[in-house]
Amino acid sequence: MTGLLAIKPCAIDAPALAEEALWLELELTPKPGLVDKLNNGAHRDMDHALFARSIAAITPWLVRFTELGDAHADKPAAEQLRIIRPIGMACEQAMYAATNGVNTHKGGIFALGLLCFTAGRVKNLTADRLCDEMRNICAGLVARELAGRSGRATAGERQYQQYGLTGARGEAESGFATVREVLARWNGDLHELLLRLMAINQDSNLVSRGGIDGLRYVQGYAKGLLANGWDRRALLEMDKALIRRNLSPGGSADLLSVGWVLAKLPSA
Repeated sequence: MTGLLAIKPCAIDAPALAEEALWLELELTPKPGLVDKLNNGAHRDMDHALFARSIAAITPWLVRFTELGDAHADKPAAEQLRIIRPIGMACEQAMYAATNGVNTHKGGIFALGLLCFTAGRVKNLTADRLCDEMRNICAGLVARELAGRSGRATAGERQYQQYGLTGARGEAESGFATVREVLARWNGDLHELLLRLMAINQDSNLVSRGGIDGLRYVQGYAKGLLANGWDRRALLEMDKALIRRNLSPGGSADLLSVGWVLAKLPSA
């Protein structure tokens, strides 16, 4: 009995969950406007094989994010973004090397890299603790990187200036608020999770491709399917509609992976 009491519970392996989430997102088919096993969605420079190479290049870095978070867990949250930035950039370079310069997972690296890093800092990991610490780490990120910069505006800065959209930075600073709102109503089906994300996510990828009208079109389409019911045929029709309009909800695809990981963690 003493020996049994001495056994430690298995630690949650955040990098393994993040890797599994990347593969699940890629294999989910059909995915309107996105690369899947049927087609390349609204992309001309990407396909399923390229995404597979990208994931293979990214996954070794996920453990490094968590190890780095653990190594600096004693430092204040406000110092963490400076610590994580170099490894994030190195992970991006590994992705670009594997894809010949194509941006397949930059948003995923940002979100899942931060998630894994934060998981390394948090003891007795739960979804609540992880998201709370994410808010602490990313506090002020939007103000510093979107609202406070001068000079030539980036795409993200322009979207913030024109529409008030905060993109991936805002989602991180909120502790994945959009993802958590959707998870509260999720029934466990990944297609449904994607639709729920597309219905409310302020997806910067859609705005870049189709302006604010493109974003509203996809949000409205997803809300319609959720309200009226959907099946595989309905998803295939949505896929065709988004491809015709050159719309790819890549931001929601990134959040799908985040949502799957958070759903696998204890809630509190």
